[in-house]
Amino acid sequence: MNTPPPFAPPTGAPTARGLGLDAGGTQTRWAVADAAGRIHAEGRVAAIAGAQLSSDAGRAQVEAALRAIAQAAGAVDSVVAGVTGLGAAQAPVLAALAASVFRLAPAAVQALSDIEALCRAAFAPGAGIVVYAGTGSIAACIDRSGALQRAGGRGAVIDDAGSGHWIAQQALRQIWRVEDEIPGAWTASPLAVAVFSQIGGSDWAASRAWVYGATRGELGTLALAVAAAADADPAALALLQAAGSELARLGTALLQRQGPQPLALAGRVFELHPAVENALIAALPAGCPTHRLSTPAHQAAARRAALTLNRKPP
Repeated sequence: MNTPPPFAPPTGAPTARGLGLDAGGTQTRWAVADAAGRIHAEGRVAAIAGAQLSSDAGRAQVEAALRAIAQAAGAVDSVVAGVTGLGAAQAPVLAALAASVFRLAPAAVQALSDIEALCRAAFAPGAGIVVYAGTGSIAACIDRSGALQRAGGRGAVIDDAGSGHWIAQQALRQIWRVEDEIPGAWTASPLAVAVFSQIGGSDWAASRAWVYGATRGELGTLALAVAAAADADPAALALLQAAGSELARLGTALLQRQGPQPLALAGRVFELHPAVENALIAALPAGCPTHRLSTPAHQAAARRAALTLNRKPP
C-alpha cells in the first residue's frame, strides 16, 4: 500500500507526534508530523468512510485500515481524522476505534468529516470557503460562530456534480448514447478511446462489468481518461469545463450566504486539467479571490494533531 518505513525521529527533533488522516472515497492518506510542523512519515491505505461504522463488517474494515497505519507509523500522541461521510453519530465510534488501535486516551483523538477537517486547516472561522472536488464534491466553511456551513456533498445518487465520479458518469453516458445512434463511432472519439482503454474493452459487456463492479471511488478514476483526451477531443474538454462551472455553483451558493471571502480549491479534480479551474474562475462572481490549497489534507491534519496534543500520561 505504498507506506514508508516506521518513523525514526531525527536527532534533536521534538518527540511529540501527531497523526493526520484524510479518508476519501478512493483511499486513506495519512501523515505523521511533529510540533514544529515537520512531516516525518506518510502513506496510504484502503479507503474508509463514515457509513462503514454502522455495521460490524464495516467497523472491522475501518479497524484493519487503522491497524495498517499504526504498523507503518509507529506510536503517536494525538490523532486528527478527517473521514468522508462521517456524521455526528459515527464520530464517537471512529474516535473510540482509533483510541484503541493507537493506545490513546479518547481526548487525544479528534474525528471529523473530511471537509470540516479541511476547512479548519485552510482558514480561520469566517475567513474563507473551501471548494473540494475529489470522488465527490462540496463547498464548505467554518462560519464566524464556529459552525460548519456547506453546499452540496450529498453523494452521487443525488448530485455530486463536478466531482470525479460525476465526470466519469457523464463521459460514459455521452459515449454510450452516441453508440446507441452510431455503433462503432467510438473509434473516432479520443474520449471514448481513452475511457475504453482504461476499462479494458470497447463493448457493452466490458463497460457493464467494469462499471457495476467498481466502487464509487474506482469509477471516479475514469475522470483521468477524460482529462487525458481533453486536448484532442472538444467533448472531453467540455465535460471538464462543465465540472468547473458546477463547482463554481457550490462556491457561489456559500458566498451568497456568508458574504464575500476567498475560496480555496482542493481535491484531485483540480489536478486533472487546467480547464476545470479556469471554468470555475470564469463562473464565479467577478473579483472573487481563489487559490489552491498548498498543503495536502492529511499533512495539514497531522500538523494540527501535533499542535493540539493531549499527550498520554507516562
